[in-house]
Amino acid sequence: MEIDLNDYTVIKEGEAEILMHKKNKVFFNKAQVNNRDMSIAVLRAYISKRKQEHEAMLSKRARSTGKMPEKNVSSEISREETPIENGETNEEHEETSQDGPNEAVKTTYESARRELKPPRVLEALSASGLRALRYAREVEGIGQVVALDNDPASVEACQRNIKFNGLMSTSKVESHLTDARVHMLTNPKEFDVVDLDPYGAPSIFLDSAVQSVADGGLLMCTATDMAVLCGANGEVCYSKYGSYPLKGKYCHEMALRILLASIESHANRYKRYIVPVLSVQMDFYVRVFVRVYTSASAMKNTPLKLSYVYQCIGCDSFHLQSVGRSLPRNNSVRYQAGVGPVVPQDCTHCGKKYNMGGPIWSAPIHDQEWVTSVLNGVKSMKDRYPAYDKICSVLTTISEELLDVPLFLSLHSLSGTLKCTSPSAAMFRSAVMNAKYRVSGSHVNPLGIKTDAPMEIVWDIMRCWVKNHPVKAQPPEHPGSVILSKEPSLQADFSRHVGSLSKAQVKKVARFLPNPEKHWGPKIRAGRQITSKHVSLIGHEAVNDHLNGHKEAGTEGGGGEEEKEDDITEAEPDLKRQKKTEDIASTS
Repeated sequence: MEIDLNDYTVIKEGEAEILMHKKNKVFFNKAQVNNRDMSIAVLRAYISKRKQEHEAMLSKRARSTGKMPEKNVSSEISREETPIENGETNEEHEETSQDGPNEAVKTTYESARRELKPPRVLEALSASGLRALRYAREVEGIGQVVALDNDPASVEACQRNIKFNGLMSTSKVESHLTDARVHMLTNPKEFDVVDLDPYGAPSIFLDSAVQSVADGGLLMCTATDMAVLCGANGEVCYSKYGSYPLKGKYCHEMALRILLASIESHANRYKRYIVPVLSVQMDFYVRVFVRVYTSASAMKNTPLKLSYVYQCIGCDSFHLQSVGRSLPRNNSVRYQAGVGPVVPQDCTHCGKKYNMGGPIWSAPIHDQEWVTSVLNGVKSMKDRYPAYDKICSVLTTISEELLDVPLFLSLHSLSGTLKCTSPSAAMFRSAVMNAKYRVSGSHVNPLGIKTDAPMEIVWDIMRCWVKNHPVKAQPPEHPGSVILSKEPSLQADFSRHVGSLSKAQVKKVARFLPNPEKHWGPKIRAGRQITSKHVSLIGHEAVNDHLNGHKEAGTEGGGGEEEKEDDITEAEPDLKRQKKTEDIASTS
């Protein structure tokens, strides 16, 4: 069947090209180039890391070979290595080793054991197939890429784009019309990399995804339902992810931690657990990269990685309470429930009540070694990343974050509580560091401040600042008045500390970039008719072009009455109200 190219637009991204139908039949969002570039960078780092781990394992086996009989070595290889590479159980290989395979089988097994197969990748929701094609064409050492979708139009478009990209894509990428959940459930531990990037919440795919990833494999997951994750509909978030969100300034980082906690919960049901290597909040979504392992004993540490959050409704104070704790017991460890509550009924700073949210992932959300490796890899291949500036700035900021400090404070919000002028970020960071505490920025918010200083110290620093920068009197019951009524127990030192600016700030490296163009954000779901209501998403020009195109088509067809659409100018009041609602949701 020949393709009429007049009906399609050729879109090039990286080394891949796709044909997009002009009638919005298959979903595509240009803004997700940041997501795809970041995924490719992490995938390259994973393949390199996987190879290093395999070589280290072979080296370890080689050293142990001279110390034990051949039979024992074969048995040990069966128990320890094969589950990671082939997804088979220990019991199966124990039976094989006890049967005593002949020399020919041993030789074949040894050669297969030493060969590291290219990683298989599953893109569970492929749409146009652009992501799968970029993986196949741009990531060296990658194996088969399986692209799935349950929409016939998307699968047809994906298969068309595979052919359009030539022989390499045809040999490496395969597209199937199927439910991703069913495919992942029927292929347990079959894929070294599983990529979930749905339109909205990924919650319905998590249970099958954690079963489909091989031991030590990589799960990449995106969530775009930020209004839900950031507290606009807390009950919906709890039903989808099992955590209750809070509307703090840190809500976008909390969204990351809620998603990680949900993935861990699904993994634990199958004696598996996750290790986050990179967690990113960009544009209008969150994206996490985690490795999945199987271990019934390591899984017991999960309650130590989860915490509830107490957020004061009067000031910015928040406190975390661990879900569980561990106690040493002879040569083992005993696990118990966490001790609490960590806060009294009323806030000790302003006297207001607390809201409680969570549980969230309170362990580190990044691996510093991975972040450094990914960042160096991106810098060494600058020309191969269309969104190089954006992902480099995000990774640079992440590399300077405090890994063991969950959530963050907003300097402007602290000042707003006290109704005072805000100190500069450098001055505040200097005061924290002069008090012998650590402090860093956050990749989520340019005004975010991560610190291990307790809230008592933070408010003491702000009290000292207000003494030098007096404020107007507020009602005595106002949270700021209650906080300022107490004398500081710490005399803050605002003199410039040598570490008050990060290395990136000293070198004037861009860390927070503006959107490259207007309407850079979420797009209309595929198949929906574009109307004047979609101006805030795609702009006046795009909507007008589409509506005019429909009118011309109706006139040429001569098929009865001309289709009528609301004029853009008449819809302006509704559009303004809609945009205001969207802005509130995006900043909440």
